[in-house]
Amino acid sequence: MRDALTRGEAADPASGARATRPDPVSGRAGAEHAVLLLRPVLRAQGLSLGLARADDPRARPAGPREWESAVAMPPPRRRDFLAGRCAARRALAEAGGPAGEIPRAGRRPLFPCGFAGSISHSGGLAVALAAPGARVHALGCDLELRGLPLDSAHIVLGPDERGPVDDAPDRAVAARRLLRAFSAKEAAFKAFGALLGEEAPATLLAIATRPVPGGFRARPRSLPGHVVDVRVRPAGPGVFSWAASPVV
Repeated sequence: MRDALTRGEAADPASGARATRPDPVSGRAGAEHAVLLLRPVLRAQGLSLGLARADDPRARPAGPREWESAVAMPPPRRRDFLAGRCAARRALAEAGGPAGEIPRAGRRPLFPCGFAGSISHSGGLAVALAAPGARVHALGCDLELRGLPLDSAHIVLGPDERGPVDDAPDRAVAARRLLRAFSAKEAAFKAFGALLGEEAPATLLAIATRPVPGGFRARPRSLPGHVVDVRVRPAGPGVFSWAASPVV
């Protein structure tokens, strides 16, 4: 899960706002099954998938830089971090890439030269996507297994995006729509970060989205010529989103 306001590799959603918490075991199992079923869809886009649970004994540091990052983290954060790296190595192996350590640049993962990738984790499950750079310029993925409070919508959606949430027939539908939009923006945020570097949006509000079949179309408000399509799919109690900027 990613910070809703600034670039980051993991944080509570909506700048620390309290989220609803489904049963972690059943939620993780349902999400894992749902994401695995997406593998043919992802492969059709040239994307490789990796998953790892936070309690996977194989989720260990693959080198000194990962060890240095992990040892400074509190245990829950460390488990998520190492599961994410494990999932990323599995995705890279399927994509034909190296399976070594994946260090950080700030809080962002540094994938090996010649490969694009993205990592997300929520509720004890880590998901990663990878692809050769010859096929994809940038990737972003996001797994969300916990809902967002509706009063956090103002830090996720601009006034031009609030209609589907504000006009929902009840709070449950509004919450589902907000979670979909949040996850889509998180995936787009990561893709734009890899694609645009210092020009990338610094907050979710700096990204504009509009619904399209199967997800959203996203663009930076300051650079409207850069567009990525984000696909959003159910994943257990939550959603899984991904965005890719293909080489054309």
